[in-house]
Amino acid sequence: MPVETKGTGWNSGTPAKILEGRYVDGRTFNTFTYAVSPDGRRFLRIKQGSDANAAPQIVVVQNWFEELKRLVPID
Repeated sequence: MPVETKGTGWNSGTPAKILEGRYVDGRTFNTFTYAVSPDGRRFLRIKQGSDANAAPQIVVVQNWFEELKRLVPID
């Protein structure tokens, strides 16, 4: 949605839906469930899994940089 500044105020354009699906609600964890890039042009949300009743899981990837170099060699 476009935003215009006018003196000390501002006007917003028509809101537009930009995300589909279910996303984790920050109130559940009492924390932010999104992040905004430093330039303000992108953001990241935590998407709800397909089974909302399943126990939450965290996937930890170790040595991911070595795996990346193996999968995408620069030589």
